[in-house]
Amino acid sequence: MGFCSMLLLSNILLTAWLSTAKGEEKTCSPPYVPNIIYTPHRIIHRTADEIRYECKNGFYPATRSAVSKCTLTGWIPVPRCTLKPCEFPQFKYGRLYYEESLRPNFPVSIGNKYSYKCDNGFSPPSGYSWDYLRCTAQGWEPEVPCVRKCVFHYVENGDSTYWEKIYVQGQSLKVQCYNGYSLQNGQDTMTCTENGWSPPPKCIRINSTRTCGPPPPIDNGDITSLSLPEYEPLSSVDYQCQKYYLLKGNKTITCRNGNWSEPPMCLHACVIPENIMEAHNIILKWRHTEKIYAHSGEDIEFECKRGYQKARGSLPFRTKCINGTINYPTCV
Repeated sequence: MGFCSMLLLSNILLTAWLSTAKGEEKTCSPPYVPNIIYTPHRIIHRTADEIRYECKNGFYPATRSAVSKCTLTGWIPVPRCTLKPCEFPQFKYGRLYYEESLRPNFPVSIGNKYSYKCDNGFSPPSGYSWDYLRCTAQGWEPEVPCVRKCVFHYVENGDSTYWEKIYVQGQSLKVQCYNGYSLQNGQDTMTCTENGWSPPPKCIRINSTRTCGPPPPIDNGDITSLSLPEYEPLSSVDYQCQKYYLLKGNKTITCRNGNWSEPPMCLHACVIPENIMEAHNIILKWRHTEKIYAHSGEDIEFECKRGYQKARGSLPFRTKCINGTINYPTCV
């Protein structure tokens, strides 16, 4: 090998050695991570640069530290935000099974579930003796783990039952008081609340001095007697509906404690005109008149006109009048 060639090879090896010794400087691109806000903002971050980040609402850092450093292998720890976890659940009238041994594990991530029980007089919304508390993106579920249990089998001065029935918080029960009695404030319904029945299961004597004004009017119906400007306590009136309307509810209302009990409703009848049946190519199966009426709740049956058949996807031929509405089948 000539002198010039040996000199050239020596220069190449020296350059490579210097490059290796010096090393190429490592950089990190900005961390494009959803749901985080970080500082400082730079186009390129050099080795040992640090960023501090925070998570947007509803999210939290995946690691205990919200600081990340640019290293030869990238950002360490990797900046990441996940959905907010569930803290140790603290709720009224109940507790987790083995909660003291579980407490150090919190907060926990979404998807975890733990069995729990409620205090005497309360139960999970499911009505079971115990249930699971689940960590979801919206927090612990059920939101109210323990609800009040209300027992009903007896009401003072009213109709009672021979067996106990359990109701849970939020459920209501209509009570039948004896004549001349009502629940507090003239009510006839009790609701199971966090503190028990409201109002209490006790019918009290109605104030006999409070009278009622005229009975409330109803659509498509009226009382069967002449309306008076004033009615004595415990007076009653009856309602009736117009022709082809169906009475729903108690036809008799009573004046109690200055208020009338709830009046009934008159449900619309159904009119089945010839032109509607013609448009659907149907006729009545059992009746043949140009125009008929059907009471609300009454069944009606159609069939195809001669030479027609039921259309694909058509509604059934047998249908029902529901408060003035009929779903018609179709023939083609």
